[in-house]
Amino acid sequence: MPAPTKGPRLGGGPAHERLMLNNLAAALFEHKRITTTVTKAKRLRPVAERLITFAKRGDLASRRRVQAAISARTNTNKGIIHELFTEIAPQLSERNGGYTRITKIGNRKGDNAPMAVIELVLEPVSAKQAVVKEAEKAAEKSAPKADATVEAPAEETAAEAPAEAEVTEAPAEDAAEAPAEEKADDAK
Repeated sequence: MPAPTKGPRLGGGPAHERLMLNNLAAALFEHKRITTTVTKAKRLRPVAERLITFAKRGDLASRRRVQAAISARTNTNKGIIHELFTEIAPQLSERNGGYTRITKIGNRKGDNAPMAVIELVLEPVSAKQAVVKEAEKAAEKSAPKADATVEAPAEETAAEAPAEAEVTEAPAEDAAEAPAEEKADDAK
């Protein structure tokens, strides 16, 4: 849980701030992106990501915690909670955090307040991260098999080791001769 902020809250006391952030989170889940001030967006991010983490768990206790945060007295908010648990959480199941993105869009015309768009990151995890996960799974599956195969051909690997050493020494000698030849060419 983040440390409470010092100084004035967002327009009132702590209870008002909590209600305002929960309402912003409900709007974020309903519309997938909202435009607000940069300060509110930064304060909303941990609240929304915590609620998404509860939704990813999917059990009854998590649903009740989300309902307590997003007041479920109206049918609209019940629909938002249902959408969060059935549509948004499965889309974000592969992602380990970083469910929201804040993009600054300039200042508001009336009072020159810095504005930002906060949106849910619903794109799938990047291909690079997916390849890494597949490689880790393959390594876990092949690890027990690798232990069994290492013990059996131990005699063969001992016989192959000197041949590999000879191969590595040969290019090293060529590499040592090459700079000497280059120096001779440079001297001419």
